[in-house]
Amino acid sequence: MTALTASVPATREPLAGRLRLRRRLDRALHYLVLSAIALITVYPFWWTLVTALSTDGEVYRFPPPLWPTAPGLDNFVEVFRTIDVWAFYKNSILISLATVIGTLVVCSLAAYPLARMEFPGRKLVFGAVIATMILPSEVNFLVNFITVSKMGLTDTIAGVALPGLAGALGIFLMKQAFEAVPQDLIDAARIDGASEWQIFLRIMLPLAKPALGALAILTTVTAWNQYIWPSIVMTSPDKFPLSVGVLYLSGAFSFKTRVVAAGAVLTVLPILLVFLFTQRYFLRGFDGAVK
Repeated sequence: MTALTASVPATREPLAGRLRLRRRLDRALHYLVLSAIALITVYPFWWTLVTALSTDGEVYRFPPPLWPTAPGLDNFVEVFRTIDVWAFYKNSILISLATVIGTLVVCSLAAYPLARMEFPGRKLVFGAVIATMILPSEVNFLVNFITVSKMGLTDTIAGVALPGLAGALGIFLMKQAFEAVPQDLIDAARIDGASEWQIFLRIMLPLAKPALGALAILTTVTAWNQYIWPSIVMTSPDKFPLSVGVLYLSGAFSFKTRVVAAGAVLTVLPILLVFLFTQRYFLRGFDGAVK
């Protein structure tokens, strides 16, 4: 009997050791995969930054350089000398602000009835909204351009911002956030005589702040980086956002790849810093949407 009881811990120890080893291997594999994905994601920007800071050496050599050759800021100075970077920055900020504010308003107003109101065809409407997520944005360019032209909004900030306000992802995110609000809280507000507008403004929106923050960050990144649609709608170079202005004027740098890279860094760096400092709010908003 004593031998039998002594053999039980002996058999458990190797099993526990194998489980710990397996967990460590799984964790190491996860970190390896994440590190590989991070490297693939970051390397294009890193190569662009190295190229922009280099003032000597071949640009398209293999293997690509990991550190700048004869580093300096001459390429960035050349960009500021050739194009009006600050004017393009101003245009990008105005377009991004208009897009973010409009998106928050439109998506919130569209998501609230889909989440909290009963009406015929609600599921069909929501399914149609979600179905648009599989369509590339380029499919709508012709229809949007005709609409913007008929409204007289070409070459304006409104013409750039208007077609992207009712995004399917934004409506879905806000709908999930509104559905997470307890129904008892809404019923209590209705018993107290609150109207639907009061419930929407005083209860739903304050409780959906994480989702609003995530949507604002995502919309800011998208609006700042968009290139094709502003280049179609805008006709005056002095109204171009930075993403269009730098690439539109890249003909001036046709033999200066480093200067083009410096312009690309100036375009990406501000929004990259914004995302780095606000990513916790972005993740928190999506976490609430998933729940």
